Amino acid sequence: MIGRIAGQLIHRGADHALIDVGGVGYVVHVSDRTLAALPAPGGTVALYTELLVREDLLQLFGFPTLLERDWHRLLTSVQGVGAKASMAILGALGPDGVARAIALGDVVAVRAAPGVGPKLAQRVVHELRDKAPALMAQAGAADADADADANAAPPPPRAADAAPAPAAAPPAATDPAANPAAGSEAMSALANLGYAPPEAARAVAEAQAADPDAATPALIRAALKLLAPKG
Repeated sequence: MIGRIAGQLIHRGADHALIDVGGVGYVVHVSDRTLAALPAPGGTVALYTELLVREDLLQLFGFPTLLERDWHRLLTSVQGVGAKASMAILGALGPDGVARAIALGDVVAVRAAPGVGPKLAQRVVHELRDKAPALMAQAGAADADADADANAAPPPPRAADAAPAPAAAPPAATDPAANPAAGSEAMSALANLGYAPPEAARAVAEAQAADPDAATPALIRAALKLLAPKG
């Protein structure tokens, strides 16, 4: 099982990167968002990977963090969501955007991914509603550690080898939370207060959408207000 690829970027394709590792070139399929963040050819790149094995096909899929790879695994557990659809969803929303869309039941945000229709988007939101909070809760510290390891700054390419950087991806309909650690801590606190993971995740997601920079105490207060009985 190949879990991580680190080497020199040789070529950047429409949906993949060719990475040289000790003289062996690996074709690694990536999302649009990951592709846009890769360095110019000649630069150093490191990606966590998932190997897809079929009778007539072997494909590597690459992710900048372990958290994003775990989201890929969770997304592909939904019936009808293959690797291509998962990469499209992650490319459109990013892992934090996917988490928030599921927590809020935002089918429209999931439909923003190319090739994902309304029925499939509805299935993703419905089937992952109870599974996603556990992954969301570990996003803070785990994602920070993975980012530091997998995304070390590459050396600048030589001027002769530098290629024009691709245009930055447009902002997704659901933006990543600015403070994922605070979101994880707030969900843990709400769980300790007896709230079910899905309703805690939904309240925290709504609170972070209103104030992405909120620290943990403010986020907990805002989420509790949202969870308070309306009467």
